[in-house]
Amino acid sequence: MSQVIYFDNAATSWPKPRQVGEAMSLFLERDAANPGRGGHRMAMAAQKVMDDARTRIARLLHATAPERVALMSGATDALNAAIHGVLLSSCERSGATNGAKPHAVTTVIEHNAVTRPLNELHRRGWIDLDVVGIDAEGVVSADEVLGATNERTALVCVMQASNVTGALQPVHEIGTRLRAERPEALFLVDASQTAGLLPINVRTDPFDLVAFPGHKSLLGPTGTGALYVGERAYDQELEDPGMIGFRQGGTGGDSGSPYMPAQLPRRFEAGTPNTVGYAGLVAAMDNAPMTPEAMLAHERAIAGEILDAVRGMGGVTVLGPVDMSRRMGVATFRVEGMTAREIGTILDGTFNIATRPGLHCAPGAHKALGTLPDGALRVSPGPYTTPEDVSAFLEAFAQVAAAV
Repeated sequence: MSQVIYFDNAATSWPKPRQVGEAMSLFLERDAANPGRGGHRMAMAAQKVMDDARTRIARLLHATAPERVALMSGATDALNAAIHGVLLSSCERSGATNGAKPHAVTTVIEHNAVTRPLNELHRRGWIDLDVVGIDAEGVVSADEVLGATNERTALVCVMQASNVTGALQPVHEIGTRLRAERPEALFLVDASQTAGLLPINVRTDPFDLVAFPGHKSLLGPTGTGALYVGERAYDQELEDPGMIGFRQGGTGGDSGSPYMPAQLPRRFEAGTPNTVGYAGLVAAMDNAPMTPEAMLAHERAIAGEILDAVRGMGGVTVLGPVDMSRRMGVATFRVEGMTAREIGTILDGTFNIATRPGLHCAPGAHKALGTLPDGALRVSPGPYTTPEDVSAFLEAFAQVAAAV
């Protein structure tokens, strides 16, 4: 079989820099002990890998201290840690004071990693929940998000860019206004589609919690990710430091305590970490093929070329903003008379082209965009996508669309 033409980078990036696999293999051969669980040299070498990953991520975010970066198994793990950590601690506080249950606000475009934990807490009667809609281009309104908050709002969750359409959301406006209008509420930003592409500076950006994976635009292996925990979300010097640790278990230190340690990052990390994955992530961040700015420009240019081409084909409906500066480098569309899954299957089986059809783990977005039940076809280039790949895709897609 010929080399696959890969257009599914919004799900996970591929290929990875060559050094990623090399670093993981070397780590397994030489240093694959349990970090923080012993004083021998292999354990210390494994701990250094974790520290190196944490330091690089902190540098990426401009965090005040690496300890504010909790290493996770991915964005889903990080989002769950943030959502449960904030809202369960808010439930505890409201219960202690016989107050009303805490309130959360999110949007219809969020990934299931956000909507499912929020819906579960709401179904159990532990929180109140409001979900804000989108406009025709798939963008939320800051006015509507702020309008949905109240004096009980503990958490607002919004993704920085839609994983369905790539549409950028007004997270800076939302965060700035939230701190001014609802200073007790925390703001969680899902940066799954943007970390490693758009600049994030947690010293100046109004974000309290930022969750993202290591396997997308950071080009690392699956099973890696991080949660940035800001000072407003957790301050270990206070009697009530804030959010609780969702993970509970061994930390490799403070083992004599019956409770999770208060110190960061151990407060939010438990169990044996994915050291081999983080060895790969360090190598990925050190050996990216281009700068974040260049990578974003490259992917936007390719997505824009694809969108311009398919708009001229009969029966094709494009989703998301027309202006490429208002979206990430993702092209999403539907074809009248054929489901996205049928198109994706033909592209894969006949042309060896990998795309992502369906609902993209965001059924609320597809319902709001009117694309249920079949969803849409998402085509997402990456830093290694070539002009030849684009030509091959457009030729194949034209054949598929013409057959409808």
